[in-house]
Amino acid sequence: MKYLSTRGDAPPLGFVDTLLAGLAPDGGLYCPETWPRLTAAEIAAFAGRPYAKVAADILGRFAGGEIGRDDLERLCAEAYASFDHPAVTPLVQLAPDRFLLELFHGPTLAFKDLAMQILGRLYAHVLAARDRTMTIVCATSGDTGGAAVEAFAGLAAVRIVVLFPEGRISEVQRRFMTTTSAANVRSVAVAGDFDDCQAILKSLFQDEAFAAAVGLSAVNSINFARIAAQTVYYFTAAVALGAPGRAVDFAVPTGNFGDAFAGYAARLMGLPLGRIIVATNVNDIVARALATGDYRRGQATATQSPAMDIQVASNFERLFFECADRDAAATAAAFRAFAAEGRVRTPPPVLAAMREGLTGAAVSEAETARTIAATLRDTGQLIDPHTAVAVAGAAQARPQATGAPLVIVSTAHPAKFPEAVAEASGTVPPTPAAVRARAGVPERIDRLPAEVDAVKAYVRAFARP
Repeated sequence: MKYLSTRGDAPPLGFVDTLLAGLAPDGGLYCPETWPRLTAAEIAAFAGRPYAKVAADILGRFAGGEIGRDDLERLCAEAYASFDHPAVTPLVQLAPDRFLLELFHGPTLAFKDLAMQILGRLYAHVLAARDRTMTIVCATSGDTGGAAVEAFAGLAAVRIVVLFPEGRISEVQRRFMTTTSAANVRSVAVAGDFDDCQAILKSLFQDEAFAAAVGLSAVNSINFARIAAQTVYYFTAAVALGAPGRAVDFAVPTGNFGDAFAGYAARLMGLPLGRIIVATNVNDIVARALATGDYRRGQATATQSPAMDIQVASNFERLFFECADRDAAATAAAFRAFAAEGRVRTPPPVLAAMREGLTGAAVSEAETARTIAATLRDTGQLIDPHTAVAVAGAAQARPQATGAPLVIVSTAHPAKFPEAVAEASGTVPPTPAAVRARAGVPERIDRLPAEVDAVKAYVRAFARP
């Protein structure tokens, strides 16, 4: 199994090197040379199997023999033993043919744990075998950073620097990053928004001499291993609801488009999904792109769903590449133009291919708040603002029952956003032990301007032995 850059100007890599590289040196994102395809019988056989077993099976198809099956099964068993629900990603019924997929039962109460817990173990396993150390720089809009700190804190072979936009994430999100005492972790508040953090990260990779000097890697959803790990819950949820015997629709709240692209990837692997409703908040670059073909960067607006306050959705490049029949030259031209001009005009055949399985929906702040209150009133379920965006987006894009099950992807525990949830619903979410444990703990935060050279100097100093 080899992995290719979406921009076609980087050498193919195996799975382990793709895992460690993160971003391709030509600025592109890695995708498999050919997607592993599962038969209907193989998909049906996932029914009733433990989540960790399904994860090991699917990741094994991407690893291509570079990590042994026994090792993968052990690493997945360890990763998902850290979750507080035996099903790992339980389904909760809201109404006939409407379900909530709870992805917040990991140690930092967000869906990012599902990929990050296995990534941390994969890095430790691979780096020990290669006797190497690496420096991970992670740009986060809120939840990725906490999940990465939890997964990588204390690992001797890894140093990790988390960049987050100062003042634009919730206190609970921030504390999952800043209260660790691990010497190999640094949390940096950047004077800008998430798009600034992400642009800095990509610039670090494009300086090949710097990247080599510090042993640079990334665990954002630009890292393909994140996408591979996130396909798993699409399979387990769909099979629990009757796949492959019937199609299942999903509604996914999205910012950087990694979670939604993982669903699209599962379809490429043979899972019979119906519609994937891509729900955004007012930072609606992906919803607009799917509606009009105009993928245009705007100014990120702060909202009650801060993990989605993004105007450059990195994984949209992977979608473009796949829907352009994997034309790397066209993809490179489009996204280099986007970097320069802030706009991609999606060609009609590419847009038509995107629309075959994806529907965009943009949700206002008022509608998000109303949905939190209405969901509690009608179903008894208290949901966070990101999940509310998916619920409202589903109602907008699929207003009537179709007979197919609809799975709403619930990406975070409401306790991560207690003020927004309480204001919308009148109910303060219960505080989980993981949040209580970090309350009052001193925070370690460094602050930097949104400047590439300042971050380079900081990372270089931290990475120096």
